[in-house]
Amino acid sequence: MLAKTYGCSVFGINASLITIETHVGQGSKCHLVGLPDSTIKEAILRVESSMKQMGCFFPRRKVVINLAPANVRKEGSAYDLAIALSVIQASEQIFLPDLEQYVIMGELALDGILRPIKGALPIAMEARNNGIRKIILPLENAHEAAYVENMEVFGMETLQETVQFLRGKSFHKPIQVKQHERESSVHKLDFSQVQGQDMAKRALEIAAAGGHNLILIGPPGAGKTMLAKRIPSILPPLSIQEAMETTIIHSIAGKLGFRQSLLADRPFRSPHHTISATALIGGGSNPQPGEITLAHHGVLFLDELPEFSKHALEVMRQPLEDRIVNISRARYAVEFPANFMLIASMNPCPCGYYNHPTKDCTCGPEVVQRYLNKISGPLLDRIDLHIEILPIQFEEMRKQTTNESSQHIHDRVFRARKIQENRFEKYSLIQTNAMMDGGMIRDMCALDEHSELHLKTAMNKLSLSARAYDRIIKVARTIADLAGSKHINLEHISEAIAYRSLDRENWGG
Repeated sequence: MLAKTYGCSVFGINASLITIETHVGQGSKCHLVGLPDSTIKEAILRVESSMKQMGCFFPRRKVVINLAPANVRKEGSAYDLAIALSVIQASEQIFLPDLEQYVIMGELALDGILRPIKGALPIAMEARNNGIRKIILPLENAHEAAYVENMEVFGMETLQETVQFLRGKSFHKPIQVKQHERESSVHKLDFSQVQGQDMAKRALEIAAAGGHNLILIGPPGAGKTMLAKRIPSILPPLSIQEAMETTIIHSIAGKLGFRQSLLADRPFRSPHHTISATALIGGGSNPQPGEITLAHHGVLFLDELPEFSKHALEVMRQPLEDRIVNISRARYAVEFPANFMLIASMNPCPCGYYNHPTKDCTCGPEVVQRYLNKISGPLLDRIDLHIEILPIQFEEMRKQTTNESSQHIHDRVFRARKIQENRFEKYSLIQTNAMMDGGMIRDMCALDEHSELHLKTAMNKLSLSARAYDRIIKVARTIADLAGSKHINLEHISEAIAYRSLDRENWGG
């Protein structure tokens, strides 16, 4: 007898429909065909053990299991459940009348319990796109997939429970989620806890409002990491579209929690400086998203930037510019989204005390310059704000003052983002000022005569590089948005110029 059902193959951030066909006939051998990897070939052993636990048997006849289309390579253990059900149907042990109406995915344990899989959300979306409106998944993944509209998602815990459901012997309601309700986490880290560092807090507000990349330079103990870890508390919430894109990425990477649907908070990724280039940008034999893709629509924080390998830093140059990652290998080519804010921190020199107000630096000018040169010019070119911070004094630390809370800063950031949303309404791929290209800067960031003259004077007197020109104007546009100004004024340009420390020719000796 021939049995058929459906699954999905996940590649990159997309899924494609797979037909699982099983035929049981004359013979004595099992054949698994259709370009399966070794993990899928091992599925026969898991399926056989699971079937025994529910009183069925794996047929000792010729069994042909085909995963179509045969020219698409299939990987992973998520096909176990579909294979088991199709074998039960094809061997005429139990009749499952509606098997062909479902996309079925799930990994089987030897006792028949279903284990969670990766990529449930893109799998559900692909099923809907192919006209299949019912899907069976492990219970842990069902809430995630239920966010796809016009889909009936059924969460199961065992193979036997799934068989009983398909036979009509048990009743399960489709998993329901509230489509537009997402619960944001309460941020424990708040800017009200930070004493002093007003310039750094202002720069982080500008970075959050305009989506700008930022680097913090200062000695140990100045509060660089403390400040950076508080930036999620002032970022605007994810839109529905952004939440869907971000959740798909985390679903494929297996980062979603039990019964979690759409993500509500922007991701904040902080990899250790020993990370490899592949782990940072993604890839592998079965291509997986890297840290910069997991930070999509959020923040990638690189603490102690010069300690990262030069190769790992240089591979970020193209994603920072194009906001996508193209990974090409001999066997595959895949594209991952990478629209993230880069927040980095570093010491100003190897000893950490260059420009310190009270401690002497033991590094010579050549040593300081060599340390700074670990960050290449092209990478530095893609960072909009360079902020030098110093430790606060004891008296300021002990002041009994009420600092501005993250909520107040968040409200200003949110209003500035709304202004940008209206400004870029006709540009589908542009959401923030940081994403503007040269033509858009000329159209939307006109400078008056005084501002133009001031910028020209600053570039000459402060020895600012030519690459700083566009960055300063984009940052000034964000500062104007925070102030509610339609035009960029002299004060906005002046403040933006102050945030370009590393572009000054004499910085670092």
